[in-house]
Amino acid sequence: MKKRYIGLAALGVLAMGAGTAAYVAAPTVHEGSPGEAPELGRMGEFTVGTQELTFTMPGRITFGKLDMATGGTQSETRELKVRMYYPAQSSAGADPVQYSHTMAPPDMEPVTLEYTGRAFADAPAMTDGVFPLVIMSHGFNGWSTQFSNLAEHIASRGYVVASIDHADRKLEGATDFIHSFAYVLASRSLDQRQILAQILERAGADDAGACGLIDPEHVGLIGYSMGGYGALASVGGDYDYQSSTFDAVPSDAMAPVGTAASEAAPIDAMVAFAPWGGQPDNRVWSAEGLSQITTPVMIVAGSEDDVSNYDDGISWIFDQLTGTDRRMLVYRDARHNIVGNAFDLPEGAPFRAIEFVNEPVWRQGRINAINQHFVAAFLDLTLKGDESMAAYLDVPMENSNDSSWDVSFGEQLNGKMAGDGEPAHWRGFQRRWALGLEMYSKAAGE
Repeated sequence: MKKRYIGLAALGVLAMGAGTAAYVAAPTVHEGSPGEAPELGRMGEFTVGTQELTFTMPGRITFGKLDMATGGTQSETRELKVRMYYPAQSSAGADPVQYSHTMAPPDMEPVTLEYTGRAFADAPAMTDGVFPLVIMSHGFNGWSTQFSNLAEHIASRGYVVASIDHADRKLEGATDFIHSFAYVLASRSLDQRQILAQILERAGADDAGACGLIDPEHVGLIGYSMGGYGALASVGGDYDYQSSTFDAVPSDAMAPVGTAASEAAPIDAMVAFAPWGGQPDNRVWSAEGLSQITTPVMIVAGSEDDVSNYDDGISWIFDQLTGTDRRMLVYRDARHNIVGNAFDLPEGAPFRAIEFVNEPVWRQGRINAINQHFVAAFLDLTLKGDESMAAYLDVPMENSNDSSWDVSFGEQLNGKMAGDGEPAHWRGFQRRWALGLEMYSKAAGE
């Protein structure tokens, strides 16, 4: 049956070349997003403003390279920048924001990424309405605008988004990598918790800017890779501190993490992209620790992730979250880079830069559109209580390739998306375009 379906579609395309232009309808155009984006992957109704805020966290524990051997620690004042995205007043005539980031790993010429956003820099926040807050946390050596497309998309649908720039230690050699990574192990969850606490404090202080729009009773957290490692702890999955993964971290540096983890942060929904820390060689949780999480969770992963280890790491995390309802979206044949902007790298950019931001099989723009679709559905369901969003998440079959939607001979497709009339197709996807994906769901107790 599938072969016949493909053959008929091909006949339609051949007919175009033979002069039967009736097959071609007006192009499907969706304002603000590619026409291929699934239904919820398109920009929402709100104009988006963006600005950068600085948060100061005194009394944080730090350690140097030598301290990893001696166990010594020092106290520091940690200062982090946070990129805010929020529903804004109209910015007619203004130019969209321009982002810039320079990648400078060791033994590589720096590569500067220049990219245009859809938000407007320092646009005045709306003066009425309250919106859920979503914290975003990048991976190891990432940056706050690495996922600006996703942040802008969420904000356009009526959220305030706070994307943390964790300012990971720079890498200049092998010992720098070990030191920087050890510091991330001790700091990711604390950064998330303390930034969240300070933002909520500002939200309750009649802030006239983005923080003044926040509904403190509805909070989400999105983490990628090491951001996901931190996020799972922030929502109540305390670490197994006996794990050998923490051997390079002075025990006094992990102590504040354990103290904070005694109570879950006030987070009502969590999305983890390719979360690190479940793989057997670096497992930082026990099954019991993960079972303590009660916050609804959505995991997004590539089936060939060889960084967080899909088979024995990410899938293991998903299975151990028995205390909560959870979903897992899987990109078949994808590796670790299943979230992030579709950057135009400069000509001649080193492959090291290419593989840091690109996925080897999937187009990054396609991944982004699908992520935006499912993250929108999940957040609207869990933070806004919109039960209609469950129809986009509770897919009719786990394997999207098994979706079916009959096509008549020569029928024009033209971007129609599955709705109530197509119960055997993943909702919101165009006919023939729900491919290469899997979605798994488990309820609390399973």
